Amino acid sequence: MPDRRFPSIRRRSLREGITFAIAAAGIVSVAASSAVSVADNSVSSRIAMVADEQPVEAAAAPSAAAAPSAVEAPAAVEAATAPAAAAAPAPALEAAAIAAPMPELLPEPAPPVYEDNLNGWILQALDIMHVNGIPGSYDGIYRNVMRESTGNPTAINLYDSNAAAGIPSKGLLQVIDPTFAAYHVEGTPYDVWDPVANIVAACNYAAHRYGSMDNVNSAY
Repeated sequence: MPDRRFPSIRRRSLREGITFAIAAAGIVSVAASSAVSVADNSVSSRIAMVADEQPVEAAAAPSAAAAPSAVEAPAAVEAATAPAAAAAPAPALEAAAIAAPMPELLPEPAPPVYEDNLNGWILQALDIMHVNGIPGSYDGIYRNVMRESTGNPTAINLYDSNAAAGIPSKGLLQVIDPTFAAYHVEGTPYDVWDPVANIVAACNYAAHRYGSMDNVNSAY
């Protein structure tokens, strides 16, 4: 009679083998899922870490760019302080200008004082003639004065043709009234008897007629 235990044993062995295979497949599946999960978690974590690090580096980059390097810092400081160093002498110049003494204003020279005599009259007449461009020298004036009046400012000629015509010659250089009026020089008294006015008018007339009183050697 055949032994029926073998088929029973075979069926149980087959059932156990299938169950073991299913269990092994489940374990493999769980292990694979765990590996995938771990891999996914690792990748996600890495991505998160990289993402977290990038803003920090990006934020740090402008600060590094904005901060001057150790080489550039002295140049920037020197450029910033250069105008101040150039402007420093200005206060010193102002102080020197304040400390410098003001130049003394020289008083205007006093007008010359002439003696009230023939020498003083000629000298004063020469100064007036020089201002008005009238030629003549001290010697030329003195020579003609001594011939015409001997130095007398009130001398008058009552005997010549001028006197006969009613216009006698007067003063140091014996000037008639019409001649004095025509050649009178501004700045001198309008008085034929004034010694300085008489000399200047006579020299002005001689300059127009003879070139200069220096060229007159006789009655003129």
